[in-house]
Amino acid sequence: MARALVIINCIILAIGNCGGPLIMRLYFNNGGHRIWFSTFLETAGFPIIFIPLFFSYLNRRRSNNNEGENTRFFLIKPRLLMAAILIGILSGFDNYLYAYGIAYLPVSTAALIIASQLAFIAIFSYFMVSHKFTPFTINAVVLLTVGAAVLGMHTETDKPVHETHKQYMVGFLVTVAAAVMYAFLLPLVELAYQKAKQPMSYTLVLEVQMILCFLASLVSLVGMLIAGDFKALPNEAREFKLGEAMFYVVAVLSAIIWQGFFLGAIGLIFCASSLVSGIMISVLLPITEVLAVIFYHEKFQKEKGLSLALSLWGFVSYFYGEIKADKDKRIQEEAQLNSLPRRTRITEC
Repeated sequence: MARALVIINCIILAIGNCGGPLIMRLYFNNGGHRIWFSTFLETAGFPIIFIPLFFSYLNRRRSNNNEGENTRFFLIKPRLLMAAILIGILSGFDNYLYAYGIAYLPVSTAALIIASQLAFIAIFSYFMVSHKFTPFTINAVVLLTVGAAVLGMHTETDKPVHETHKQYMVGFLVTVAAAVMYAFLLPLVELAYQKAKQPMSYTLVLEVQMILCFLASLVSLVGMLIAGDFKALPNEAREFKLGEAMFYVVAVLSAIIWQGFFLGAIGLIFCASSLVSGIMISVLLPITEVLAVIFYHEKFQKEKGLSLALSLWGFVSYFYGEIKADKDKRIQEEAQLNSLPRRTRITEC
């Protein structure tokens, strides 16, 4: 069951991680300009979570009725609830930074920048949830950091024709900030799970996800109100290059696909760790790169190639280190188990 849950979350995350940036860029490429609206769509699909929560409730109710106990619809307690509210508010602002970056950057460039967040996740995980550093982890951090730095060089050749150099550079820096902030949020979710003071289950993870996205959506709605998005959207829909009906189709699909990303990400934190979730996000980078080149005919300059090579090298380094550490741990545990009977015999003598 645990393995199946990991696989399901990986699939959901893959769909959201690859499809989310592509459909967001589709909105901007065809006449969309409202950044706060795009931010809202990243988390607006949270009502979907009520479906699995309802089935979970029915299952628990059936079990509790047999035992004569009352069943609550929500399991979350105040301590974890407050953590989810805080993370949700921070996520709302992080989503805005990401949407702003996608508005001015090609998807392939934004994906490479986001790949650097694995380095920041490793650092934050070390301080927040005591994840141990190994030489391979350090190597991966350095390579990913250098890869992001290389991408920042000679950016003029990557700039879309209709944008100024200033807009491109601001988009680049804002996307870096989004990567750093999200790298902080993933270990923060893991820390919230550890400090929850209640047994964690996948149902509880779904509740955290729903609250987190609800608060992030509220932040986006306030931003939309201040930016005047509600007045501008009807006119933007009419002028959308793919047609008014497609405007709303893109919006709905965006909300659904992005929900898969966030649910898969925090689901993997529950099943494994924040670092594993970050690794999975980064590993999907080549797929996002290829899809961006295929669908949007984006340029793939030598800087991107070098950055991608360094990123993949970093991923391989990290994975090899984790596999080696896990193997050494198993050997050590087996050695300890094998030595126990000898010590017992010596004590008895």
